[in-house]
Amino acid sequence: MRWLFRGPAASKEVVPSPNIWYYQDVYDVENRAQDADGEIWRVLREEHDWTGLDVLDLGCGDGYHLPLFAADARSVLGIEPHPPLARDAERRVRDLENVRVRVGRAQRLPVDDASVDIVHARTAYFFGPGCEPGLREAERVLRPGGSIMIVDLDVTSEPYGGWMRTDLPHYDPPAVERFFAAHGFNCRRVRTRWRFADFAAAESVLKIEFSGKVAQRAIADTRRLNPGSGEVTLPVGYRVHCRVKPTGLVLPGHSAASPDSAESSDSSTSPRIE
Repeated sequence: MRWLFRGPAASKEVVPSPNIWYYQDVYDVENRAQDADGEIWRVLREEHDWTGLDVLDLGCGDGYHLPLFAADARSVLGIEPHPPLARDAERRVRDLENVRVRVGRAQRLPVDDASVDIVHARTAYFFGPGCEPGLREAERVLRPGGSIMIVDLDVTSEPYGGWMRTDLPHYDPPAVERFFAAHGFNCRRVRTRWRFADFAAAESVLKIEFSGKVAQRAIADTRRLNPGSGEVTLPVGYRVHCRVKPTGLVLPGHSAASPDSAESSDSSTSPRIE
């Protein structure tokens, strides 16, 4: 996921994604390659199984994950800020009766209060300081006992994280983790494999995820990890941040009562993907 720097002021904007907005076909290759062993899905289910529940997928892109939720959920709502992607998401799920797609932003969700059980966001919007408006909206639309589950790349995990740190020299992974901890989230690190049919597919994805110089380094490193021909695999780490909305009285100062009140002196900017 190619990241753009953003700060608190950018929380009022929709920032174009330089990968899926412009290279949707290649991004679909990336989606199909990710989490080849289903480790992220396993962790998400352990945190909050969505069977028979109402799910909101925030920043759903062209809807790749919507059918996977729909197989077990009572209903699935995809929210996507970029209208062309939202239209493609609608086409993807047109035969699924329990799925809807709407154009909307994390900062102002077109969703009723206390109407969903799970808000899921994968490498979209929630990247630390500056995403407080989206956190407030997620809390608003969740029912008591519901969960917000944020899937983000682990920038400390090699080799992918090293390539990202080179492209994002001002990004501070510990500061982001402190931010989410201060807002009441747990954090689970997940080791996954990306699996591509061949090297050409892997190369095409790395070229849309990194700047030219870093992409060439990533391609060379991936070649060393996969010296033969045929299938290409790449280890990639993720962080899964989860928080449950309380079902009872929330005392003043609790992160769920007022996310902005949680202490956070970190001023580092955060990256963003749509």
